[in-house]
Amino acid sequence: MDQFDKISIDQISKRDLLLIIKSLEYTFENTKIDEFINLRNNMIKELCFLADTNEEDFLKYLEK
Repeated sequence: MDQFDKISIDQISKRDLLLIIKSLEYTFENTKIDEFINLRNNMIKELCFLADTNEEDFLKYLEK
């Protein structure tokens, strides 16, 4: 297997991306392990930067 440090999200559907975000939130809420919410927040931050939008609008877009 080839090694990689980063992956591309261009092949992930909006539905799957929303599922990942919601799963990280749910896992944090039920385990209180900060790494889950930190990962969720970092993902959202980067995606909002790429989409040139805020978190609320980005999540609404994913939920459509």
